[in-house]
Amino acid sequence: MDRRQFIAGSAATLSILGSGVGIGAADVPSNAPTEQPFDGQTVRRLARQLAQQAYKTPDHTVPAELAKIDYDAYRSIRYRADRALWRGEGLPFEVQFFHRGWIFKDRIEVYVVDNGHARPVAYSRDLFSFDNVQPPPADSNIGFAGFRLHAPINRPDYYDEVGVFLGASYFRAVAKGQVYGMSARGLSIKTADPKGEEFPAFTTFWIEKPAKGTNSIVVHALLDSPSAAAAFRFTIRPGEETIYDSEVALYPRADIAEAGIASGTTMFLYDANDRVGIDDFRPAVHDSDGLAMRSGRDEEIWRPLCNPRELQVSYFGDVNPRGFGLMQRERDFFAYDDLESHFEKRPCLWVEPIGDWGAGSVELVEIPTKEEIHDNIVSFWRPKDTLKAKGEYGFTYRLHWTNQRPNPRHFAEFATTRTGAGPNGVRLFVLEVTGEILKSVDPKTVKTTVTASKGEVQHLVLQPNPETGGLRVSFQLDVKNEPLIELRGQLMTDDKPLTETWLYRWTR
Repeated sequence: MDRRQFIAGSAATLSILGSGVGIGAADVPSNAPTEQPFDGQTVRRLARQLAQQAYKTPDHTVPAELAKIDYDAYRSIRYRADRALWRGEGLPFEVQFFHRGWIFKDRIEVYVVDNGHARPVAYSRDLFSFDNVQPPPADSNIGFAGFRLHAPINRPDYYDEVGVFLGASYFRAVAKGQVYGMSARGLSIKTADPKGEEFPAFTTFWIEKPAKGTNSIVVHALLDSPSAAAAFRFTIRPGEETIYDSEVALYPRADIAEAGIASGTTMFLYDANDRVGIDDFRPAVHDSDGLAMRSGRDEEIWRPLCNPRELQVSYFGDVNPRGFGLMQRERDFFAYDDLESHFEKRPCLWVEPIGDWGAGSVELVEIPTKEEIHDNIVSFWRPKDTLKAKGEYGFTYRLHWTNQRPNPRHFAEFATTRTGAGPNGVRLFVLEVTGEILKSVDPKTVKTTVTASKGEVQHLVLQPNPETGGLRVSFQLDVKNEPLIELRGQLMTDDKPLTETWLYRWTR
């Protein structure tokens, strides 16, 4: 099983028992009301109560005929589109569901909220077609593994799939013209910890029925894990840019020193900056090619991703960050030349914090991989202070699923980073700088700075690139005997930044 599968399928789900709206459809007794009151504080109350109780490991049991199927067989289990939630009602959204099976053994409970009341979405085998997979008994109540949202973003007469909640606390989205790539995650705990990572899971969802003519839908989610419970509220607006306005109330059961807020995960196999050992017709293979950041000091940062030979963790300390995210900057088809995967259409995911988040760091985790099926890159915000047990913590942020960073500033960008062998054992770096601002700048007035934590930067050259209309920065790095070197570069004019700050970690 690859890391992407493990991440998606290894966390637990929980049905909230009792008299509240958290009663799952399978647990509703025959004499129980089918609708229960729901308001904006319902999920927070449930999360707060849940965190005061000991964590209960849920039952992942599914029939053997569903547990033992492979990826292709699972894909053959299809929700019947004509049974989509709100089909034929003329609403701007529809909902379809995923069956449990394969690695998706966790059960979620789903409610529809309408006029202040929540009613459970009942499971039925008849909602699905099973092709060659043996279906469960007709009277079974196996339940759902996740769901997907549909809306007409590419053409007005067709409901495209625009978002998916499936597996642990992972979810994905696309904007107009995009294909699925990286994922977001509700909460990360102990990522890259040698003692093992914890995988919190969404257990129950409440989907508010949208009004006719609206451009948004609201999804509430209850999250549970051994270390914490949490309530989420997503206001989802698909379109040219798909936006998830996210409100999180987090209630730790135990002290959490390694919490990851607004987490994103993606795949990076190789690019022009590292093709050592690559035997592939494609020039590059990745869902994202860099980490972008706008610090609380208003510094723009670009850190190209890499597929390291050993696990790497990088920390970018900050106070009240203004934004960060894993980006797919290269949008040229011929940069990938892949007719099936279309990496040039994969979304960026930009996190825009709302309000002050205090001190902490943007953390970047890069995990070695030899296959593109693995999600091996993770980024998130890590608060400086430990999240204390029995406390309550709130985070509000906006997730932008987009083709480029929203509200970009007028800085030139480091569009491409290339490396290769230079003379006498040095490493050669070639950086392409592009941007509209360069059209009004005389290259002779540009000051180029590249520094290294160790080793020696040599033969630094800046020259116009007539093929791109931008500038090319090249230099040699004498690595000496160093195993790891941090690089930092920037172009200036009149003592003011012309470009974002370029960061790079070289390792043997």
